[in-house]
Amino acid sequence: MRSSAPLLSVRDLSITHADAVRPSPERVTFDIDPGEVVLLLGPSGSGKSTLTLALNGLIPHAVPATMTGSVHAGGVSTADADTASLSTHVAMVFQDPDAQIVTGTVYDEVAFGPENLLLPLDEVRARTADALGRVGLWERRDENPDRLSGGGRQRLAIACALAMGSPLIVLDEPTANLDPQGIDDVYAALTDVIAAGDRAILLVEHNLDAAMGFVTRTIVLDRAGRVAFDGPAAEIIRRHAAELMAMGVWLPGATLAALRMQDAGTHFDDLPLTPAELATALAPALGGAATPAALTTPAAPSSAPGSTAPASTAVSPGIRASVVQTDVPSRPTTAPIISARGLTVRRHRTEILHGIDLDLEPGTLTAIIGTNGAGKTTLLQALAGVVPPPKRQVTVDGIDPGSASPRELASRIGFVFQNPEHQFIAHTVFDELAHGLRLRHTSDAETRERVDAILSRFGLEAKADVHPFLLSGGEKRRLSVGTALITRPQVLALDEPTFGQDRARASELLALLRDLRAEGTTIVIVTHDLQLVAEHTSHTVILRDGRVHAADRTDVLFRDEAPFVEAGLRLPALQRVLADAGQAIA
Repeated sequence: MRSSAPLLSVRDLSITHADAVRPSPERVTFDIDPGEVVLLLGPSGSGKSTLTLALNGLIPHAVPATMTGSVHAGGVSTADADTASLSTHVAMVFQDPDAQIVTGTVYDEVAFGPENLLLPLDEVRARTADALGRVGLWERRDENPDRLSGGGRQRLAIACALAMGSPLIVLDEPTANLDPQGIDDVYAALTDVIAAGDRAILLVEHNLDAAMGFVTRTIVLDRAGRVAFDGPAAEIIRRHAAELMAMGVWLPGATLAALRMQDAGTHFDDLPLTPAELATALAPALGGAATPAALTTPAAPSSAPGSTAPASTAVSPGIRASVVQTDVPSRPTTAPIISARGLTVRRHRTEILHGIDLDLEPGTLTAIIGTNGAGKTTLLQALAGVVPPPKRQVTVDGIDPGSASPRELASRIGFVFQNPEHQFIAHTVFDELAHGLRLRHTSDAETRERVDAILSRFGLEAKADVHPFLLSGGEKRRLSVGTALITRPQVLALDEPTFGQDRARASELLALLRDLRAEGTTIVIVTHDLQLVAEHTSHTVILRDGRVHAADRTDVLFRDEAPFVEAGLRLPALQRVLADAGQAIA
């Protein structure tokens, strides 16, 4: 029989980080029962990630913070029990998967937790195999985790949580670095886990389009870190959509689109939460165009290992790409600011990028997209010189990143890592921003003026004297972008720029990128968010197996789903609905 006791009980919980002026979260109270899937929403800085760290005892035992109130997991006080014993009650998947990977192989990483529970060997093996199979990593079980892509390491961290068998699984942005198939795999695995009804999940997620069919309840924190709403997810989002918008909380894409349409005069009996609901609501106006068939996703074709991507090259005035041995079309009319010729990058004797040719014109905003492991981050890092490419294969604003000094590179291109902590070196936010300017011997007065401007623009004024590692995930991301922008480089490269941002801050960042582009800055991003790509970028490069599969103006590429499907991607269902609506209503 199922116990009536909650798996988690939080009472009047407040947490104040070292050097923080106020608690966040503040006076939070809730329970989580078996069978629930709870979505934790809130603007950046509201304390979502901090709250998750208190659920398994990392706060107060490992992270310096003051905690008042109580947290009980499985009836055990997290303030009294050690984190090792609490792991049998709460399994964690952190926002940054690198923070929890400790062993030398994928298999050992997943087996590590069950082994430390002193389970029988057969049980350890069974749990490890099952967890790796659920997230699609069984075939890579003997590899070093360092060789996995960011999305691969995210799936590995989820497998580790699944293998622990804990009644409550807490996941902080689990799908942020995953391609569409990876997202489907993760939610399918979590659905299986929750199906028995004796376990529960707490989810911090901003990709609500993927989560809405999975979650049963939502808890919303306001900017002060207090509980603003708590109830059934669909009911809370529909009833309080305007308030959530004002708070800067992420909403489903279909809901945001419907709110914009409402402002333009379209009436909805109920706000749609999914693309299918939006299509159904719009069907009368579209003459039946937005039918369920319009939302059908073609299956991506399988390809044998080592197969060559189709030699399809798309060309536009802003970008040129040649694939394998295709004929090279006419060159763009403007000299490129970034150029790659035969770019080949190897890691650990494995070739990741294979002979890439690419030109980007000044002032373009280009997205590099592809499935996990396609080589997106490697390409971005090679273009920026973070991973030095072979000499004479890349030029950026007239210099060769393969031979340029770090100072030369920093004067031409600013880089923002997927994990912001990888680039922090100073002890305060102010000094982190000032570091690059001081290396250039910028005067103290100008340094302070430019740092203050960045602090204000990114909402970090109150954090100037705080250590960067004590910021929230969203604040760390904004700081990392600020450090790349403060030296005013001609090229800005960002890996997953909106990861960890609330909707308001993400919109603010994208508006900033538009302003920078208008001023002549060339911007290159890696992202899994194809809705962001469709709405905000000028050009798109699709990678497949380390090669350029297609490249063109974004509006041109998005007219045909075939290149995306061939590369293992799919256009967002919302994008197809809005395209139909635009054609029918215009």
